[in-house]
Amino acid sequence: MNKNNCPDMKYLFEPGSIAVIGASHDKGKIGYRIVENILSGGYRGHVYPVNPVGGKILGAHVFESLEFIDDTVDVACIVVPARQVFDAIRSCGQKGVKFSMIISSGFSEVGNIEEERKIVSCARAHGMRVLGPNMFGIYSAAASLNATFGPKDINPGEVAIITQSGALGLSMIGKTAVEHIGLSSIVSVGNKSDLDEADLLEYLVRQDSVKVILIYIEGVKKGEKLAKTLKKITRKKPVIVIKSGRSKKGAVAVTSHTGSLAGADNVFDAVMRQCGVLRAETINEALNWCKFISNSPLPPGKETVIITNGGGLGVLATDACEKYGIKLYDDAATLKKVFSSVTPEFGSLKNPIDLTGQAKSFHYNTALDFAFRCDEIAMVIALYCDTAVFGGENLITMINENYSKSKDAGKLITFSVFGGEDTQSGLQELDKLGIPVYGDVYEAVSPLGAVYSYYHYLKNRTDKVDDIDIDVDSIDKIVWNVKKEGRFFLLAHEAQDIMRIADIQIPKSIVASTLEKAVKGSRAIGYPVVMKVVSKEIIHKSDVGGVALDLLNENEVIDAYEAIICNCKTKVPGAVIEGVEIAEMVTQGTEAIVGAKIDPSFGPIVMAGLGGIYVETLKDVSFRAYPLDRREILSMIKELRSYPLLLGVRGEKLRDINCLVDTIIKLGAIIKKCKGISDIEINPLVMYEQGMGAQAVDVRVLLLSD
Repeated sequence: MNKNNCPDMKYLFEPGSIAVIGASHDKGKIGYRIVENILSGGYRGHVYPVNPVGGKILGAHVFESLEFIDDTVDVACIVVPARQVFDAIRSCGQKGVKFSMIISSGFSEVGNIEEERKIVSCARAHGMRVLGPNMFGIYSAAASLNATFGPKDINPGEVAIITQSGALGLSMIGKTAVEHIGLSSIVSVGNKSDLDEADLLEYLVRQDSVKVILIYIEGVKKGEKLAKTLKKITRKKPVIVIKSGRSKKGAVAVTSHTGSLAGADNVFDAVMRQCGVLRAETINEALNWCKFISNSPLPPGKETVIITNGGGLGVLATDACEKYGIKLYDDAATLKKVFSSVTPEFGSLKNPIDLTGQAKSFHYNTALDFAFRCDEIAMVIALYCDTAVFGGENLITMINENYSKSKDAGKLITFSVFGGEDTQSGLQELDKLGIPVYGDVYEAVSPLGAVYSYYHYLKNRTDKVDDIDIDVDSIDKIVWNVKKEGRFFLLAHEAQDIMRIADIQIPKSIVASTLEKAVKGSRAIGYPVVMKVVSKEIIHKSDVGGVALDLLNENEVIDAYEAIICNCKTKVPGAVIEGVEIAEMVTQGTEAIVGAKIDPSFGPIVMAGLGGIYVETLKDVSFRAYPLDRREILSMIKELRSYPLLLGVRGEKLRDINCLVDTIIKLGAIIKKCKGISDIEINPLVMYEQGMGAQAVDVRVLLLSD
């Protein structure tokens, strides 16, 4: 047991004994297939099939009950109908089983949530952990254990896979075999009733045999725990994630399929990047990355050169490099010095290096030798297309030799080949040898982009976080008073009070309950002023004519006051109007939106983007999990399409980006430390020139419902 009174995860992946509860004599049943896979896979521990009928399965004695096994059992694989699972779990607990894998389905994925909770509660009461239910089992090369109902023959290797989808996971076993990818382990988490990806990662990161980890995720239940674990894991090993539910319809499909929420994809994507995780678009892309990364060192630098015999392929590769964030080496003098002797006059010494269609294997070998010896070049993309002078018959030898040379030089290389029958035949043969050769330019560039992204993360990652002290008690008092009234949103003046407590600058304002007070207040603030209705029943003020802008004198204030009161009483007849808010008309600046909220998956997150009335239409926003450091916040801001506006356009000066960062930190601190608040948003935050700060013009605060 570890410090949390839980068994060491090693017993799950490397058990000394395993029982199969629901082992079947029927060859067509899952209970038979799992026993067969365990026995035929070379597992060195003790195997105990359990079935009330008794007898033998494949020569192994079948126990009528778990209690008849005169041995400790590390793992129980449960393959009985859903209605019998609880009794099986109770027997496992009484036996002292460390881990139970529930293959059976029929639980939270079909709405049977209470039964699932009951099972986990029983297991944990006995110090046992549960994997599943609704999963296909586990393969672990370390124990030569194939406790799945998938294919028998699994190639051992250096890639670990965690998958939420059982069917997809079983297909991955077959696909990795076809793609010549060896597995150190593959494990299905199913409904994640107890053990989840984060728990399994804690074991995998300790295994020297694991070079890269691939995770397929449909929904995230404990996002803060997962993010914290991923940050630790990615310091040591690259992690690749595929997540379904990216689209709105996909998210709905995920909910019905697994009983878990997909969550907002833009939040998931941002948090994964923040954790140094590589997110693949497709399964094929993810497997390509796994295969390449497991056979490659980290690059010695970031500069990349493209060598091609076709100008068109070179242009496509250049486009792909931009897409995948790869930096092309652009020192013209060095490129000329290195490659001029092997490049014809009508070729190109700019990157891409175009050897032209007259290039033969000699020219490729020479150019690649030059690249491998050049200290400034870290990665190479070698492109080949069939020509009259260099057909596919010599391709295998050329690529094989240069791949070996790249490894000796500590450089990374991928190949893209395009051509006829001989070329395609060569591509398949090279792929079997584990050489990174692809039939499409983008496929060749993509793995390098993944490696470079991970390299960049390791070079720039930090454990530092920037946090500030917030007067939590004062904010909690405001929240408490609002909740006592039965409200879960703050009125404008209440939200402004929180801004003052957090030292976020807001426009001068007052709340006037009469026309006379509105006139007097406007005079005190100074013209021009803005007027907004104050009512608990009116949230979207402008929609009902409850806002007036740019009021320049007393007469305009009187007219606006009367119009607002009339509009609101007419359009929201039952509304209690407490008065109007009079505020200074803010000087024009660049409008941003900043916010923080409690995400259902990842907890406290912060947001920044282009503000104003078009924020919902343009959706130019970026997210991060909180807490974080200033550099990560700057990275978040730089992701915005509108970021150039903050730098100044058409003669405008640089905006006060430091103030924007400070405001994001303050909102993050509020959402994390003040437990009653669910959402806080400033839109717009009007930003001025560097050093001149910003003003929170409109603030919206929502509260958690208890």
